[in-house]
Amino acid sequence: MDHQVTPLFTALKKHAAGNPVQFHIPGHKKGLGSDKEFREFIGDNALSIDLINIAPLDDLHQPSGIIEEAQKLAADAFGADYTYFSVQGTSGAIMTMILSICSPGDKIIVPRNVHKSVMSAVIFAGAKPIFVSPAQDENLGIDHGITTSSVRRALQRHPDAKAVLVINPTYFGVCADLKEIVDLAHSFGVPVLVDEAHGVHIHFHEELPMSAMEAGADMAATSVHKLGGSMTQSSVLNLNVKNGYVNPQRVQTIISMLTTTSTSYLLLASLDTARRNLALHGREMVQSTLDMAHYMRSEINNIKGLYCFGREILGSEATYDYDPTKLTIHVRHLGITGYETENWLREHYNIEVELSDMYNILCFITPGDTEETIETLLTALRELSESYYKENNANELIVKIPEIPQLSLIPRDAFYADTEVVPFKESAGRIIAEFIYVYPPGIPILLPGEVISQDNIDYIVDHVEVGLPVKGPEDRYINQVKVIVEADPIF
Repeated sequence: MDHQVTPLFTALKKHAAGNPVQFHIPGHKKGLGSDKEFREFIGDNALSIDLINIAPLDDLHQPSGIIEEAQKLAADAFGADYTYFSVQGTSGAIMTMILSICSPGDKIIVPRNVHKSVMSAVIFAGAKPIFVSPAQDENLGIDHGITTSSVRRALQRHPDAKAVLVINPTYFGVCADLKEIVDLAHSFGVPVLVDEAHGVHIHFHEELPMSAMEAGADMAATSVHKLGGSMTQSSVLNLNVKNGYVNPQRVQTIISMLTTTSTSYLLLASLDTARRNLALHGREMVQSTLDMAHYMRSEINNIKGLYCFGREILGSEATYDYDPTKLTIHVRHLGITGYETENWLREHYNIEVELSDMYNILCFITPGDTEETIETLLTALRELSESYYKENNANELIVKIPEIPQLSLIPRDAFYADTEVVPFKESAGRIIAEFIYVYPPGIPILLPGEVISQDNIDYIVDHVEVGLPVKGPEDRYINQVKVIVEADPIF
């Protein structure tokens, strides 16, 4: 296919150049009805293609023209049989995957460290999650992915599962052997869904981990906006239908149900052009990014008190491969937390990192980086070390792993049950009716339908007290929590 062309973006520019007289939404009409300051900042070009699904511009809900052409080009670029554009982010694509496969009461095997969108879809579907614990890294205090062995045990115990969901790569860039997991699941007749939010670029360079489509997975939700150059909230859903587990027509129906009818053509155009850039220049873009990442990793590991893992971490089932463009910088030996490091970098160097936790910060290196940006980060980290590093000053690494609570009710039943609000610190033994998770990355600690334990309470309170971003409950301060009403026994 000719990846030089951008059918969607080109048609939008041509339409805007024709200067049509618009009597349709959006009401700003090429920016003329916008706030003056906003219009001047955004620019008339962007506002001129902020359009809706009128006939010349096709319809994302039932594409048959330029959007269909753009999606076919994207499928070719990503090695998929079908690709659907998502203007609801990868969260919308993940929900589409699960709702396309699962019906009420169906089991789905998922890692415990899934994104909250997975559990949102489980609630919408009325499915029952079968949790698999991710492998923990006791040296870094982070989670990796699930392993082939753990998936095999889950499938042997639950051969009636409708799907296996895998994160590839993890937020920190680490992968298990996805091909092996896919082959195993298929041997049980079970499809594999992949949360590929942080892996849009891996398809375009041989040094990076295997992509979901290469591994033979059946569906993959992929964030083009995270590392592929499109605008925030734009993603793709890639399908492999060769194994017969996925019905593309049903997927189109589900993604349409979850998608606004006022689809953003700015987001769609950015997907069309990002695909062109990746298809034509992806390898050289990734190579340049890898060169910067390798240089940074080497320099960081020469700074006292800092450690950034590389290939030495590989060799276990959970650490089969990794993406070097993710820099997980371990700061424990400086005697400060990752959260304190994030704040220090913001206050002293105007640097914003992707994530911080008790012991690490996470920085992404992308094609948008330059020698200037990476040297700014290195300069900041060197000063950080000079300010905090002392011999034998390391914080003790205590990897607190909250036990996976007992699932007492299917999450949808708990979410819609009669509830009451109780003090969180006194809620042990009660069934929670809302989410509690750490965001980023959005990993649940408690889900609707699970029994709250004292261990869970202590873990969450510890996170809140050190300032880490625990979210989810209606009470943002997590003093109160919503639980299922316990009916009085009848004698």
